[in-house]
Amino acid sequence: MMPLFNFGKKKDEKKTPACSCGCSSSKTDGTTNDCCPERKAGEICCIKVLGAGCKSCREQYENAKQAVKEMGLSAEVEYVTDMQKVMEYGVMSMPALVVNDKVAAMGKVLKAADVVALLRKLEG
Repeated sequence: MMPLFNFGKKKDEKKTPACSCGCSSSKTDGTTNDCCPERKAGEICCIKVLGAGCKSCREQYENAKQAVKEMGLSAEVEYVTDMQKVMEYGVMSMPALVVNDKVAAMGKVLKAADVVALLRKLEG
């Protein structure tokens, strides 16, 4: 007999790299907020856009990708829509921009130029 609506079945999770820079660091143990211990000071290695998949969140994702491209960064922008992962960052309004595992902006769509300015400020 097949279970109704697949209740009781565990979903296969896709394993994604912990960090876009390729380091082996992961935040899953909750002990650190620093995503890349091997990175140099001021270096941006991990950028995430947290959202629910709505138009505004997708727009923020595209603006972040454009900003990274304009700056010539090697970091890849990740789009996170899993609400459990979003809640781990304590974000209550979306879209949110996370840089090196720290929330940098939330609650509004930043234009690409604004993302560039924010990233330059965080580079330091």
